[in-house]
Amino acid sequence: MIILTTLNAKYIHASLGLRYLHANLEELQPIARICEYTINTRPIDIVEDLLIQQPKIIGFGVYIWNNEQTLAVISQIKKIAPQITIILGGPEISYETEEQHLMDYTDYVVSGAADKSFYQLCKNILNGSPPEQKILQSKPLKLSEIELPYDLYTQEDLNQRIMYIEASRGCPFKCEFCLSALDKTSYPFELDIFLNEMDKLFKRGARHFKFVDRTFNLKIKTTLIILDFFLDRMCDELFLHFEVIPDHLPEKLKNKLTQFPEGSLQFEVGIQTFNPQVQENISRKQNNQKSKDNLVWLRENTNAHIHADLIFGLPGETLESFSDSFDQLYACRPHEIQMGILKRLKGSPIIRHTEFFDLRFSPVPPYSILSNNTVDFITMQRINRFARYWDMIGNSGRFSNSLPYILNDKPFSNFLKLTDWLYQETKQTHKINLKRLYELVAQACEELFNRQYHQLIQAMEKDYLKSKLKGHYKRLELSKSQILENKVQPKHSARQQRHL
Repeated sequence: MIILTTLNAKYIHASLGLRYLHANLEELQPIARICEYTINTRPIDIVEDLLIQQPKIIGFGVYIWNNEQTLAVISQIKKIAPQITIILGGPEISYETEEQHLMDYTDYVVSGAADKSFYQLCKNILNGSPPEQKILQSKPLKLSEIELPYDLYTQEDLNQRIMYIEASRGCPFKCEFCLSALDKTSYPFELDIFLNEMDKLFKRGARHFKFVDRTFNLKIKTTLIILDFFLDRMCDELFLHFEVIPDHLPEKLKNKLTQFPEGSLQFEVGIQTFNPQVQENISRKQNNQKSKDNLVWLRENTNAHIHADLIFGLPGETLESFSDSFDQLYACRPHEIQMGILKRLKGSPIIRHTEFFDLRFSPVPPYSILSNNTVDFITMQRINRFARYWDMIGNSGRFSNSLPYILNDKPFSNFLKLTDWLYQETKQTHKINLKRLYELVAQACEELFNRQYHQLIQAMEKDYLKSKLKGHYKRLELSKSQILENKVQPKHSARQQRHL
């Protein structure tokens, strides 16, 4: 009678939100089912799959990545089966709700944390006493009142998908580009209960745990207990992902992190910008020197895979100041630099700068910034391409030997030159096969970086061999013994292996 559904970005992403809703349906649990799809599934096929089950209520989780696809699905459901009650929830629909096209095809919107309010709404609808108001604001909940959802991860989830986990909710920081800026603070789940759930997951075979906590290392005592829990269960397959505060790495935590073996830890480290004025503009508090020192320490003293984030387009940021942030971050040697483009998340406080900084965002998801008073549209497009090529070349690990020669002593400037050359040559940022990419980069480097070209091309030959591509690459001159030297042990994920 009740279907909980969403359109995930990929199959491997298992929705933690849907499982929380299901876990808290109380007596309605036996008549509810979770059905997950991806944004690449045709909307009409999703509609058919949902309607064939003849539900009375369908609840959709709406996010920035599935807004348009969800609209396509619910508009068709309402055309075919208007008697079905459609309920929407999630961050994308919880703010600026009445202005959205989704409202034309929904019966109710539950905004905020709906762990309990969704249950009450379904109960009222099935009892024949639905509320009159269309938009329902969830009341604040104590975490102790919420049933944890981890038993709802199926064996298929454990075997094939990422386990999303949260030891706490909320964030004490007020970075204005983020919805977490609306939180008052961070609230932890009761630790013994949480660890008992993790133990059950582990015993069932879960080995890939992705923590969604915004500030995993906020309270070091709790962080150490959780890390000890996993150290006691360490095995070759165990993999942990945490989002950490870059300038908060006390000695006790450092000592603990050195105990984790290769392939077991990944840190997402939000830097966003090293520009103090931009940090002030967006209410971000960050000790830049400590952050850089900690990144260097992590790289030199632990086996953690470091994924550091920057955001382009923040209020007051120029191309030159962002270039400086990129160069500083690259010098810290994270394994990956995630190049984000500022997005206008509904409800985020960043909109207070709209007039003063002339922020102009795309009106369609994911609402990326198009221009502001320091970066024009053409420059913004160049950086969008930079971000795409950087992911293909810099972050992929496929150019680990040659990338240092390309970036040399001017990382951002040199890669922007490469970006402009590649786009001028191909007019493409997608669907470039790997062999052609190697050939294009080699050709670009011959024209752009002639002084170091001889060393660069030798390094690129190693990268090409490591890729195990079939076909001839005319500059290949390495011996079989050198090929064997480049062989990587399969301890890490495929992408992480390339960074070794």
